[in-house]
Amino acid sequence: MFTGIITGTGTITALERRGDMRARVATGDEAAIIERGASVACDGVCLTVAEAGPGWFGADISAETVSKTNLADWAVGRRINLERALRVGDELGGHIVSGHVDGVAMIVGMRDEGDSTRVTFEAPDALARFIAPKGSVALNGASLTVNEVEGRRFGINFIPHTKRVTTWGDARVGARVNLEVDTLARYVARLGERD
Repeated sequence: MFTGIITGTGTITALERRGDMRARVATGDEAAIIERGASVACDGVCLTVAEAGPGWFGADISAETVSKTNLADWAVGRRINLERALRVGDELGGHIVSGHVDGVAMIVGMRDEGDSTRVTFEAPDALARFIAPKGSVALNGASLTVNEVEGRRFGINFIPHTKRVTTWGDARVGARVNLEVDTLARYVARLGERD
């Protein structure tokens, strides 16, 4: 489990594709806490550290995960959001995030509002019903509050701090983004279904 509070960014330094994918990530300050076997959310996707060294870690990624996320878009040099798994007793600053991405949203609009940036996303049909104004979503692993919803489109306001300490300062229209809907929204919707 994660909180969606990004603890650092990493850079993809190597990719190997052969059915599955293997990625190597340079971590900088995160290196001291990442060990083999640890769970790390990489752009919101929970990956298991298969190997690690000073300032880097490597993970194996299944073809299934690549097909359901934006990891197919990864390239050497790309920066990604990182978060270590939640430990018992840690502060829950965001919301409960599993690291199991539900689908991919698309950035369809951006505009500056003061020092912040309002970004409009389009969700897949099957996930749009789980997104509500003032509810939570995880986008590329970051816990964010939804401002408004209109059909499949929803807006998020990115404050300067978020843009500075995550990869959200690099956002651009047309980018594919990992989307994990709020677990509570999913359960509420399930309870509302009739047999």
